[in-house]
Amino acid sequence: MADEQEASPLSALPDSGDREVESTLRPSRLTEFVGQPKVREQLELVLESARKRGVPPDHLLLSGPPGLGKTSLAMIIAAELNSAIRVTSGPALERAGDLAAMLSNLVEGDVLFIDEIHRIARPAEEMLYLAMEDFRVDVVVGKGPGATSIPLEVAPFTLVGATTRTGALTGPLRDRFGFTGQMEFYEPPELEDVLRRSAAILGVSLDRDGGAEIARRSRGTPRIANRLLRRVRDYAEVRADGHVTREVARAALEVYDVDELGLDRLDRAVLTALVRSFGGGPVGISTLAVAVGEESTTVEEVCEPYLVRAGMLARTPRGRVATEFAWRHLGQVPPERPGRDRGPTLFG
Repeated sequence: MADEQEASPLSALPDSGDREVESTLRPSRLTEFVGQPKVREQLELVLESARKRGVPPDHLLLSGPPGLGKTSLAMIIAAELNSAIRVTSGPALERAGDLAAMLSNLVEGDVLFIDEIHRIARPAEEMLYLAMEDFRVDVVVGKGPGATSIPLEVAPFTLVGATTRTGALTGPLRDRFGFTGQMEFYEPPELEDVLRRSAAILGVSLDRDGGAEIARRSRGTPRIANRLLRRVRDYAEVRADGHVTREVARAALEVYDVDELGLDRLDRAVLTALVRSFGGGPVGISTLAVAVGEESTTVEEVCEPYLVRAGMLARTPRGRVATEFAWRHLGQVPPERPGRDRGPTLFG
Protein backbone atom coordinates (compact mmCIF):
# COMPACT_ATOMS: atom_id res chain seq x y z
CA MET A 1 0.00 0.00 0.00
CA ALA A 2 2.96 2.32 0.56
CA ASP A 3 3.80 1.98 -3.13
CA GLU A 4 0.24 2.82 -3.99
CA GLN A 5 0.43 6.00 -1.98
CA GLU A 6 3.58 7.04 -3.80
CA ALA A 7 1.75 6.61 -7.08
CA SER A 8 -1.11 8.85 -6.01
CA PRO A 9 -1.21 12.33 -7.54
CA LEU A 10 -2.76 13.62 -4.29
CA SER A 11 -0.66 12.20 -1.48
CA ALA A 12 2.74 11.80 -3.17
CA LEU A 13 5.42 14.31 -2.30
CA PRO A 14 6.34 16.51 -5.29
CA ASP A 15 9.67 15.75 -6.92
CA SER A 16 12.10 18.47 -7.93
CA GLY A 17 10.40 18.84 -11.33
CA ASP A 18 7.00 19.30 -9.72
CA ARG A 19 8.42 21.86 -7.29
CA GLU A 20 9.91 23.82 -10.17
CA VAL A 21 6.57 23.86 -12.00
CA GLU A 22 4.71 24.82 -8.82
CA SER A 23 7.13 27.72 -8.42
CA THR A 24 6.25 29.05 -11.87
CA LEU A 25 2.56 28.89 -11.01
CA ARG A 26 2.89 30.98 -7.85
CA PRO A 27 1.31 34.45 -8.09
CA SER A 28 3.76 37.30 -7.53
CA ARG A 29 1.34 40.01 -6.32
CA LEU A 30 -1.75 40.16 -4.14
CA THR A 31 -3.82 41.19 -7.16
CA GLU A 32 -2.88 37.89 -8.84
CA PHE A 33 -3.68 35.73 -5.81
CA VAL A 34 -6.96 33.86 -6.27
CA GLY A 35 -9.26 33.17 -3.31
CA GLN A 36 -8.89 33.99 0.39
CA PRO A 37 -10.60 37.41 -0.03
CA LYS A 38 -10.67 38.17 3.69
CA VAL A 39 -7.00 37.41 4.25
CA ARG A 40 -6.04 39.36 1.13
CA GLU A 41 -7.98 42.42 2.28
CA GLN A 42 -6.44 42.25 5.74
CA LEU A 43 -2.92 41.89 4.33
CA GLU A 44 -3.46 44.81 1.94
CA LEU A 45 -4.29 47.04 4.90
CA VAL A 46 -1.34 45.85 6.99
CA LEU A 47 1.17 46.24 4.16
CA GLU A 48 -0.14 49.56 2.84
CA SER A 49 -0.15 51.06 6.35
CA ALA A 50 3.46 49.93 6.90
CA ARG A 51 4.53 51.38 3.55
CA LYS A 52 2.96 54.76 4.38
CA ARG A 53 4.69 54.85 7.77
CA GLY A 54 8.00 53.74 6.25
CA VAL A 55 8.51 50.89 8.74
CA PRO A 56 8.49 47.07 8.47
CA PRO A 57 4.99 45.66 9.10
CA ASP A 58 4.15 43.67 12.21
CA HIS A 59 5.12 40.01 12.27
CA LEU A 60 2.59 37.90 10.38
CA LEU A 61 1.30 34.37 11.01
CA LEU A 62 -0.43 32.41 8.24
CA SER A 63 -2.39 29.40 9.43
CA GLY A 64 -4.31 26.70 7.61
CA PRO A 65 -4.17 23.26 5.99
CA PRO A 66 -1.39 22.40 3.51
CA GLY A 67 -1.64 23.57 -0.08
CA LEU A 68 -3.75 26.71 0.37
CA GLY A 69 -1.07 29.26 -0.52
CA LYS A 70 0.75 30.17 2.70
CA THR A 71 4.19 30.03 1.07
CA SER A 72 2.92 31.96 -1.95
CA LEU A 73 1.55 34.69 0.32
CA ALA A 74 4.86 34.93 2.19
CA MET A 75 6.68 35.54 -1.10
CA ILE A 76 4.01 38.02 -2.17
CA ILE A 77 4.44 39.93 1.09
CA ALA A 78 8.15 40.33 0.37
CA ALA A 79 7.43 41.40 -3.21
CA GLU A 80 4.83 43.95 -2.11
CA LEU A 81 7.36 45.42 0.33
CA ASN A 82 10.15 45.34 -2.29
CA SER A 83 12.18 43.36 0.24
CA ALA A 84 14.39 40.29 0.12
CA ILE A 85 12.99 37.09 1.62
CA ARG A 86 14.97 34.55 3.62
CA VAL A 87 13.34 31.13 3.75
CA THR A 88 13.76 28.39 6.33
CA SER A 89 11.59 25.93 8.24
CA GLY A 90 10.94 25.06 11.86
CA PRO A 91 12.56 21.59 11.73
CA ALA A 92 15.76 23.13 10.29
CA LEU A 93 16.19 25.39 13.33
CA GLU A 94 17.37 22.79 15.82
CA ARG A 95 19.77 25.03 17.77
CA ALA A 96 19.69 28.65 18.82
CA GLY A 97 22.91 29.17 16.88
CA ASP A 98 21.18 28.21 13.63
CA LEU A 99 18.67 31.00 14.13
CA ALA A 100 21.26 33.50 15.36
CA ALA A 101 23.31 33.04 12.19
CA MET A 102 20.26 33.67 10.02
CA LEU A 103 19.10 36.70 12.01
CA SER A 104 22.54 38.30 11.98
CA ASN A 105 22.58 38.26 8.17
CA LEU A 106 19.29 40.13 7.78
CA VAL A 107 19.26 43.69 6.50
CA GLU A 108 16.66 46.26 7.42
CA GLY A 109 13.24 45.50 5.95
CA ASP A 110 13.98 41.86 5.08
CA VAL A 111 11.25 39.24 5.37
CA LEU A 112 12.14 36.06 7.26
CA PHE A 113 9.80 33.21 6.35
CA ILE A 114 9.68 30.20 8.69
CA ASP A 115 7.53 27.38 7.38
CA GLU A 116 6.14 24.85 9.86
CA ILE A 117 7.00 27.29 12.62
CA HIS A 118 5.19 25.13 15.18
CA ARG A 119 8.07 22.64 14.88
CA ILE A 120 10.85 25.05 15.82
CA ALA A 121 13.13 23.80 18.62
CA ARG A 122 12.57 25.37 22.02
CA PRO A 123 16.05 27.02 22.35
CA ALA A 124 15.62 28.68 18.95
CA GLU A 125 12.06 29.71 19.81
CA GLU A 126 13.19 31.43 23.00
CA MET A 127 15.81 33.35 21.05
CA LEU A 128 13.15 34.32 18.52
CA TYR A 129 11.06 36.00 21.25
CA LEU A 130 13.70 38.66 21.85
CA ALA A 131 14.43 39.12 18.15
CA MET A 132 10.73 39.68 17.36
CA GLU A 133 10.20 42.19 20.18
CA ASP A 134 13.48 44.07 20.58
CA PHE A 135 15.38 43.20 17.38
CA ARG A 136 18.32 41.75 19.24
CA VAL A 137 19.58 38.33 20.27
CA ASP A 138 21.69 37.22 23.20
CA VAL A 139 24.47 34.85 22.15
CA VAL A 140 25.98 32.77 24.96
CA VAL A 141 29.74 32.29 24.68
CA GLY A 142 31.42 29.59 26.75
CA LYS A 143 30.00 27.05 29.16
CA GLY A 144 29.41 26.71 32.85
CA PRO A 145 30.10 29.49 35.35
CA GLY A 146 32.33 31.31 32.86
CA ALA A 147 29.66 31.59 30.18
CA THR A 148 29.01 35.12 28.93
CA SER A 149 25.92 36.50 27.19
CA ILE A 150 26.72 38.90 24.35
CA PRO A 151 23.82 41.00 22.97
CA LEU A 152 23.75 41.41 19.19
CA GLU A 153 21.58 43.93 17.39
CA VAL A 154 19.32 42.60 14.62
CA ALA A 155 18.13 44.79 11.75
CA PRO A 156 14.38 45.49 11.91
CA PHE A 157 12.68 42.73 9.95
CA THR A 158 9.27 41.11 9.44
CA LEU A 159 8.79 37.50 10.43
CA VAL A 160 6.22 35.56 8.42
CA GLY A 161 5.39 32.23 10.03
CA ALA A 162 3.34 29.47 8.43
CA THR A 163 1.70 26.67 10.34
CA THR A 164 -0.82 23.92 9.76
CA ARG A 165 -1.37 23.59 13.51
CA THR A 166 -1.96 26.90 15.26
CA GLY A 167 -2.79 25.06 18.48
CA ALA A 168 0.73 23.57 18.53
CA LEU A 169 2.30 27.02 18.82
CA THR A 170 3.25 28.07 22.32
CA GLY A 171 1.29 31.00 23.74
CA PRO A 172 4.31 33.34 24.00
CA LEU A 173 5.23 32.80 20.34
CA ARG A 174 1.67 33.13 19.08
CA ASP A 175 1.14 36.36 21.03
CA ARG A 176 4.13 38.03 19.39
CA PHE A 177 2.51 38.04 15.96
CA GLY A 178 0.66 41.25 15.15
CA PHE A 179 -1.57 39.61 12.55
CA THR A 180 -2.87 36.09 12.05
CA GLY A 181 -4.43 35.10 8.73
CA GLN A 182 -6.57 31.96 8.77
CA MET A 183 -6.57 30.30 5.35
CA GLU A 184 -9.77 28.51 4.36
CA PHE A 185 -10.45 25.72 1.88
CA TYR A 186 -11.41 26.94 -1.60
CA GLU A 187 -14.83 26.66 -3.20
CA PRO A 188 -15.01 24.94 -6.63
CA PRO A 189 -15.55 28.24 -8.55
CA GLU A 190 -12.39 29.66 -6.95
CA LEU A 191 -10.45 26.55 -7.93
CA GLU A 192 -11.72 26.94 -11.48
CA ASP A 193 -10.17 30.43 -11.51
CA VAL A 194 -6.90 28.95 -10.20
CA LEU A 195 -6.96 26.30 -12.92
CA ARG A 196 -7.67 28.80 -15.70
CA ARG A 197 -4.70 30.89 -14.60
CA SER A 198 -2.43 27.84 -14.33
CA ALA A 199 -3.58 26.46 -17.68
CA ALA A 200 -2.69 29.77 -19.35
CA ILE A 201 0.80 29.69 -17.82
CA LEU A 202 1.38 26.03 -18.73
CA GLY A 203 -0.11 26.38 -22.20
CA VAL A 204 -2.85 23.83 -21.51
CA SER A 205 -6.00 23.97 -23.62
CA LEU A 206 -8.66 23.73 -20.89
CA ASP A 207 -12.36 24.26 -21.48
CA ARG A 208 -14.80 25.38 -18.80
CA ASP A 209 -16.32 21.94 -18.16
CA GLY A 210 -12.89 20.32 -17.97
CA GLY A 211 -11.77 22.86 -15.39
CA ALA A 212 -14.95 22.34 -13.38
CA GLU A 213 -14.39 18.58 -13.32
CA ILE A 214 -10.84 18.93 -12.02
CA ALA A 215 -11.87 21.58 -9.48
CA ARG A 216 -14.62 19.35 -8.12
CA ARG A 217 -12.12 16.61 -7.30
CA SER A 218 -9.39 18.83 -5.82
CA ARG A 219 -10.44 18.74 -2.14
CA GLY A 220 -10.72 22.52 -1.99
CA THR A 221 -6.92 22.80 -2.33
CA PRO A 222 -5.13 24.79 -5.09
CA ARG A 223 -1.95 22.70 -4.83
CA ILE A 224 -3.92 19.53 -5.55
CA ALA A 225 -5.85 21.26 -8.35
CA ASN A 226 -2.62 22.30 -10.08
CA ARG A 227 -1.12 18.83 -9.66
CA LEU A 228 -4.19 17.17 -11.13
CA LEU A 229 -4.17 19.65 -14.00
CA ARG A 230 -0.63 18.57 -14.92
CA ARG A 231 -1.60 14.89 -14.85
CA VAL A 232 -4.71 15.54 -16.94
CA ARG A 233 -2.54 17.49 -19.38
CA ASP A 234 -0.26 14.46 -19.71
CA TYR A 235 -3.23 12.24 -20.50
CA ALA A 236 -4.69 14.73 -22.98
CA GLU A 237 -1.40 15.06 -24.87
CA VAL A 238 -0.86 11.30 -25.13
CA ARG A 239 -4.35 9.82 -25.46
CA ALA A 240 -6.48 12.72 -26.69
CA ASP A 241 -6.01 15.74 -28.93
CA GLY A 242 -4.38 17.83 -26.21
CA HIS A 243 -7.61 19.65 -25.36
CA VAL A 244 -8.96 19.07 -21.84
CA THR A 245 -12.71 18.55 -21.87
CA ARG A 246 -14.88 17.10 -19.11
CA GLU A 247 -14.70 13.66 -20.74
CA VAL A 248 -10.91 13.83 -21.04
CA ALA A 249 -10.58 15.01 -17.42
CA ARG A 250 -12.80 12.17 -16.19
CA ALA A 251 -10.87 9.57 -18.15
CA ALA A 252 -7.52 10.93 -16.97
CA LEU A 253 -8.50 11.08 -13.30
CA GLU A 254 -9.81 7.53 -13.50
CA VAL A 255 -6.37 6.43 -14.70
CA TYR A 256 -4.79 8.24 -11.74
CA ASP A 257 -7.26 6.70 -9.24
CA VAL A 258 -8.95 9.95 -8.25
CA ASP A 259 -12.66 9.30 -7.85
CA GLU A 260 -15.73 11.54 -8.11
CA LEU A 261 -15.23 13.00 -4.64
CA GLY A 262 -11.47 13.46 -4.88
CA LEU A 263 -10.57 10.32 -2.92
CA ASP A 264 -7.37 8.61 -4.01
CA ARG A 265 -6.31 4.99 -3.63
CA LEU A 266 -5.07 5.35 -0.05
CA ASP A 267 -8.26 7.12 1.05
CA ARG A 268 -10.38 4.33 -0.38
CA ALA A 269 -8.10 1.68 1.16
CA VAL A 270 -8.67 3.23 4.59
CA LEU A 271 -12.44 3.37 4.10
CA THR A 272 -12.57 -0.14 2.65
CA ALA A 273 -10.62 -1.59 5.58
CA LEU A 274 -12.82 0.27 8.04
CA VAL A 275 -16.03 -0.96 6.41
CA ARG A 276 -15.17 -4.49 5.32
CA SER A 277 -12.61 -5.57 7.89
CA PHE A 278 -14.00 -3.82 10.95
CA GLY A 279 -17.70 -3.55 10.18
CA GLY A 280 -17.57 0.23 10.06
CA GLY A 281 -15.82 0.60 13.42
CA PRO A 282 -15.12 1.85 15.93
CA VAL A 283 -11.47 0.92 15.48
CA GLY A 284 -8.24 2.47 16.75
CA ILE A 285 -6.02 4.43 14.40
CA SER A 286 -3.05 2.09 14.90
CA THR A 287 -5.10 -0.99 14.02
CA LEU A 288 -6.54 0.78 10.97
CA ALA A 289 -3.07 1.82 9.81
CA VAL A 290 -1.76 -1.76 10.09
CA ALA A 291 -4.70 -2.96 8.01
CA VAL A 292 -3.69 -0.72 5.09
CA GLY A 293 0.08 -1.16 5.54
CA GLU A 294 0.76 2.46 6.47
CA GLU A 295 2.13 4.41 9.39
CA SER A 296 -0.42 5.75 11.86
CA THR A 297 0.76 9.32 11.25
CA THR A 298 0.20 8.94 7.50
CA VAL A 299 -3.39 7.81 7.97
CA GLU A 300 -4.05 10.45 10.63
CA GLU A 301 -2.44 13.41 8.85
CA VAL A 302 -2.84 12.60 5.14
CA CYS A 303 -6.17 10.77 4.90
CA GLU A 304 -8.28 11.58 7.93
CA PRO A 305 -8.66 15.36 7.62
CA TYR A 306 -10.38 15.14 4.26
CA LEU A 307 -12.40 12.03 5.09
CA VAL A 308 -13.73 13.75 8.21
CA ARG A 309 -14.45 16.97 6.32
CA ALA A 310 -16.23 15.03 3.58
CA GLY A 311 -18.47 13.37 6.14
CA MET A 312 -17.17 9.85 5.55
CA LEU A 313 -15.32 9.20 8.78
CA ALA A 314 -15.98 10.21 12.36
CA ARG A 315 -13.54 10.33 15.26
CA THR A 316 -15.09 9.03 18.45
CA PRO A 317 -13.68 8.31 21.93
CA ARG A 318 -13.74 4.58 21.06
CA GLY A 319 -12.08 4.93 17.64
CA ARG A 320 -12.76 5.73 14.00
CA VAL A 321 -16.24 5.08 12.60
CA ALA A 322 -17.42 5.01 8.98
CA THR A 323 -20.52 7.09 8.30
CA GLU A 324 -23.45 5.94 6.22
CA PHE A 325 -22.16 8.13 3.40
CA ALA A 326 -18.86 6.19 3.38
CA TRP A 327 -20.69 2.85 3.16
CA ARG A 328 -22.78 4.02 0.23
CA HIS A 329 -19.80 5.59 -1.56
CA LEU A 330 -18.13 2.17 -1.51
CA GLY A 331 -21.30 0.55 -2.84
CA GLN A 332 -22.07 -1.13 0.49
CA VAL A 333 -25.31 -1.21 2.48
CA PRO A 334 -24.74 0.25 5.95
CA PRO A 335 -25.99 -1.79 8.90
CA GLU A 336 -28.88 -0.40 10.88
CA ARG A 337 -27.42 1.15 14.01
CA PRO A 338 -29.13 3.64 16.28
CA GLY A 339 -27.50 7.02 16.26
CA ARG A 340 -25.35 6.31 13.18
CA ASP A 341 -24.02 9.51 11.60
CA ARG A 342 -25.85 9.80 8.33
CA GLY A 343 -23.34 12.23 6.69
CA PRO A 344 -22.32 13.77 4.45
CA THR A 345 -21.34 17.18 5.74
CA LEU A 346 -19.58 18.51 2.65
CA PHE A 347 -21.18 17.21 -0.51
CA GLY A 348 -24.89 17.46 0.35
